[in-house]
Amino acid sequence: MTLIGDKSADWTGGETLEAFAHAERFNRWMFDAIANHCSGKILEIGSGIGNLSIHLLEKAESLTVSDMNKNYCSVLQQRLGQHKKVARVCQLDLSVTDFEEQYASLLGKFDTVVALNVIEHIKDDGAAIRNCKKLLNENGRLVILVPAFQWLYNSLDRELKHFRRYSKKTLSAAVSGQGFVISALRYFNSPGIPGWWLSGTLLRKKIISRSQLKVYNTLVPFFRLFDRLTGRLAGLSLIIIAVKNKTELK
Repeated sequence: MTLIGDKSADWTGGETLEAFAHAERFNRWMFDAIANHCSGKILEIGSGIGNLSIHLLEKAESLTVSDMNKNYCSVLQQRLGQHKKVARVCQLDLSVTDFEEQYASLLGKFDTVVALNVIEHIKDDGAAIRNCKKLLNENGRLVILVPAFQWLYNSLDRELKHFRRYSKKTLSAAVSGQGFVISALRYFNSPGIPGWWLSGTLLRKKIISRSQLKVYNTLVPFFRLFDRLTGRLAGLSLIIIAVKNKTELK
């Protein structure tokens, strides 16, 4: 199955999204890690081709899906545009300097903003998080997932155009620095660390192979159990949940 037509502008990203489209167990695991924090009118930033969007529909009163890539937006429209819960498919870029002018119709409209594997792609992550805040209504909730541990930064990160990986300290500082109140911060996917290091650091690969991901996807039930048993002491990714107003924490 090929979901994306022309991937020339973002070949690595497109290939990665296509590969993960077939990793349903992994997508479900990622969704379950954030599901309890998603409700109401949800905006997903960086929806790609909708691998997580289809799960967010379970929690949404309404769902707006978005991506900065016009080609991905076309795929989203084809896959999700007719769903009764999908309010809108739009092209959205957190890094633009005139954000409030370009996206005036979206400001303050959402109960939940979800940005999974997005912030690490933006050079000024503080501005990106600040723009996320502008999209939330009072007491709105921000859900972010980013790659963890700078020592894991390797050829895979470079090819995916990641500016950085995060520690708990740097991520919490980036989010709280924009006036959010952090309600949860935890690692996700500890079993992924050895594979990422082996592929990107030792073997210097530039893309996650579909065969490798297929094997990983098959083993997800065991990896989920491992994450629970280890108390998420480490992980390939970090998840942070933050709220716009302290009243949400009462």
